[in-house]
Amino acid sequence: MDLPVAGNSVHLAANRPAVPQLAGNGKATLGAFNESGYGDASSVASCGSDALTGYETLDSPPHYDFYANTEVWGRRRRFRPSLYQLYANPEDDSRPPMYEETTGEQMEGGDSSEEDEDEQKEPPPEPTRFGWVQGVLIRCMLNIWGVILYLRLPWITAQAGIGLTWVIILLSSLITGITGLSTSAIATNGKVKGGGTYFLISRSLGPELGGSIGLIFAFANAVAVAMHTVGFAETVTDLMRENGAVMVDRTNDIRIIGVITVTCLLGISMAGMAWESKAQILFFLVIMVSFASYFVGTIIPASPQKQAKGFFSYKADIFAANFVPNWRGAEGSFFGMFSIFFPSATGILAGANISGDLKNPTVAIPRGTLMAIFWTTMSYLLIAATIGSCVVRDASGMLNDTMSSSASSEDCVGLACQHGWDFSNCIKNSTCTYGISNYYQSMSMVSAFAPLITAGIFGATLSSALACLVSAPKVFQCLCKDKLYPLIGVFGKGYGKNDEPLRGYLLTYIIAACFILIAELNTIAPIISNFFLASYSLINFSCFHASITNSPGWRPSFRFYSKWLSLLGAVCCVVIMFLLNWWAALIAFGIVIFLLGYSLYKKPAVNWGSSVQAGSYNIALNQCVGLNHVEDHVKNYRPQCLVLTGPPSSRPALVDLVNCFTKSLSLMMCGNVVAADSSPAAVDKTSSDRHVSWLNQRKVKSFYRGVVATELRSGVNMLLQGAGLGRIKPNVLLMGFKKDWRSDTPQAAHDYIGILHDAFDLHYGVCVLRMREGLDASRPSQSHGEASISIDPESQPSTVFQKKQGKKTIDIYWLSDDGGLTLLLPYLLTRRKRWAGCKVRVFVGGDTDKKEEQKEEVLALIKKFRLGFHEVEVLPDIYQKPQPGNVHQFENMVSRFRLDTNPKQDSDSGPPRQQEEPWMITDQDLERNKAKSLRQIRLNEVLQDYSREAALIVVTMPVGRRGVCPSTLFLAWLDILSRDLRPPVLLVRGNQENVLTFYCQ
Repeated sequence: MDLPVAGNSVHLAANRPAVPQLAGNGKATLGAFNESGYGDASSVASCGSDALTGYETLDSPPHYDFYANTEVWGRRRRFRPSLYQLYANPEDDSRPPMYEETTGEQMEGGDSSEEDEDEQKEPPPEPTRFGWVQGVLIRCMLNIWGVILYLRLPWITAQAGIGLTWVIILLSSLITGITGLSTSAIATNGKVKGGGTYFLISRSLGPELGGSIGLIFAFANAVAVAMHTVGFAETVTDLMRENGAVMVDRTNDIRIIGVITVTCLLGISMAGMAWESKAQILFFLVIMVSFASYFVGTIIPASPQKQAKGFFSYKADIFAANFVPNWRGAEGSFFGMFSIFFPSATGILAGANISGDLKNPTVAIPRGTLMAIFWTTMSYLLIAATIGSCVVRDASGMLNDTMSSSASSEDCVGLACQHGWDFSNCIKNSTCTYGISNYYQSMSMVSAFAPLITAGIFGATLSSALACLVSAPKVFQCLCKDKLYPLIGVFGKGYGKNDEPLRGYLLTYIIAACFILIAELNTIAPIISNFFLASYSLINFSCFHASITNSPGWRPSFRFYSKWLSLLGAVCCVVIMFLLNWWAALIAFGIVIFLLGYSLYKKPAVNWGSSVQAGSYNIALNQCVGLNHVEDHVKNYRPQCLVLTGPPSSRPALVDLVNCFTKSLSLMMCGNVVAADSSPAAVDKTSSDRHVSWLNQRKVKSFYRGVVATELRSGVNMLLQGAGLGRIKPNVLLMGFKKDWRSDTPQAAHDYIGILHDAFDLHYGVCVLRMREGLDASRPSQSHGEASISIDPESQPSTVFQKKQGKKTIDIYWLSDDGGLTLLLPYLLTRRKRWAGCKVRVFVGGDTDKKEEQKEEVLALIKKFRLGFHEVEVLPDIYQKPQPGNVHQFENMVSRFRLDTNPKQDSDSGPPRQQEEPWMITDQDLERNKAKSLRQIRLNEVLQDYSREAALIVVTMPVGRRGVCPSTLFLAWLDILSRDLRPPVLLVRGNQENVLTFYCQ
């Protein structure tokens, strides 16, 4: 039976991919589920041939569920059909292999009543989630504002002067800012879960470094709770002593107050994140009020009592005198002041540490962290400038030190002489107790209401202690769940809707209480600061390493970072560690190296797609054996191409296109099959020396492999199975289109399609390139894997893929979901300079009445992949009927291969002849595949309309079912789909397994 022309009643819309119908309870019915190919892989074999005569009911368009690792409550997850389901013969009774994408929830077995009960259960309660302001901005600002702001910043300003104090602040902020940029890049490279700093480092650099840093970072946060609590307890103890209230003695008073305080903070933490967040907001308001009190105090006219202590309100001469340094004491140096100030800037990870409790970590962490760094830097700069403009360095605090009218101003020493005060005696004797060089409470003295500054100190210390008390268990819980170290798994258990690590809270409380009882943290404090700096250094190095490995999985949506800035930040953090305390830095490095060695020895069984794995690929091939111990991961997927070029010099366009995908990124191997009996002459013909020289001269980073076989198909099969080394082996077969399939022998056309089926059997993705002018530079009639005549290997002909493409478009027709290879290859093209100016357009099929809705769905899916494609167009007209002339042209293409079904012939002569000539097309074949045939004809018309001026057209390649679609009919599909197009056409079909992911692990 001939194919129907436009006037017939066949509508392709009736043959588009079917969606499972939902029963009344929201479940997909078994029949619809299997018919759509989303169920058990065995459904193909069980349905029989009648149910699957229409291939198009299996091939599914792109869908979010195909890439998701988690399920939505109350809705059955859809699965992409396996490659076996798409191309295997449905009459084959053998059970198909099982694939990860299709195993999911099995439709077979199980008690349906239990499923009904599960469906009727209430959805799990939503945990508390915070936005970027409450979850990150306020939390980071509170951690950065600490006792150093209130008690040490005026003194640092007196020592270094306003100018160098600004340098110290800006240098510290530069380092934390670079770390913030690196953190933002890592946090936006996929979904971020709980675990904060540990999660970011471990998922980037792997479990070895990530685990060691996670352990010491959690410990450092636990001890930091004690540090901040002791700072609070010391302030309370001093206030009590000023008012004559002493419980035992100063040390024991600090212990008692510290333990009581940390117990109260533990209660707030264990009450839940909601209560903890409310407490942080309260502390934030207290600090804001204390700031307001301070700034109001600077503009209030100075009373005699304040003038005696060195405060004279804003004076230009005071600003000028305090702008330059005045070093005093053993710590009087730039790096001395820097080492005292820098720990105050190390609170930038407070928001990232609760990443699991944020509504949208990929937005909240960059925005909140960078905003916190900016505003706290501004506050530090402003307070340093104002305190240095209002208060002199030295003052006695005595009201009778005013200058008498009879005293000579020449004998008066100090800036206060110009304002009627004489502090000469205490300045000469170095006994002044006030002024910003001597009095740590200068901000309280300047403030309009001094108790508000004390309240600010309380808020800063308690908020920092509370933040560390929450951060340590969250980081430790994630580390415990990853099971990298023994004996700590018990602390990973979570409770409640927020999965709170209550056991981790108790452990942190015990550690903090032990250090509070010591009540002397002057020796342990540098080690803690170095642990934080080690974490910052590794975060910066993680960002640098992920960038330098050039992995396709490194696609952060945050673009404002630089790998070289990240490297600079990592080096600066290490330098600062040794500047602060060299022996503490050695201790920190020693612990990291010990834990790293343990992890390397134990080899934890986890695979997170880290940049260390990606970097391993870029090292020399002699390390392939080591890669055998690392499982593949979708984040590090690379299109490793086996290119059937014949002699590479015979098809330079094919070589140049694949080089655009693989240069400095992944494996490219040029394959050459010499069809001949094994002989020294034939083996010599496949010699790689001249071919590799040609590739080197063309500056193409590729391997070459030649084989001798009796026929082309068997030779390609040898390459498919034997090419590569370890995990550096091809996973994509790329070949030229066979233009001469109608004039060549039918057996040659059959073998060409057989190569595609062989590649599918071996789980290869397949690409076919067609160019209007042809690919073969030696013999225009040969366009696939074999070439017996080659041009001079020394010649270097130019091709279109070597030219700058300008502002043209790359048009992607993503018509069926193949795992994402159809999207990934154009994305890799756009990373090359010559293709960078091209605009990528994605075309998908759809319905007219749901066009905008379907467009937004596909846009949202592509956005999650972070590919940078922003233009999507839904084409409802691909389901229309093709033009009659084009249908007739297709019929003429296949007419030579039609099987004559003359009724006068013996009825038993047909099937044996078709078995002997499997490329022959029967009327039944045409009837079963007519909808698919019409679709390819119509697609060519769409391509002619939309992509006539494109630089490259990338189309999802249809798959011909073995035993249902004869090889010549399948070739006719590829021919009619890509014919008469000026741009190069790349037909792409992945192996139905994910090559793109929007997850961080």
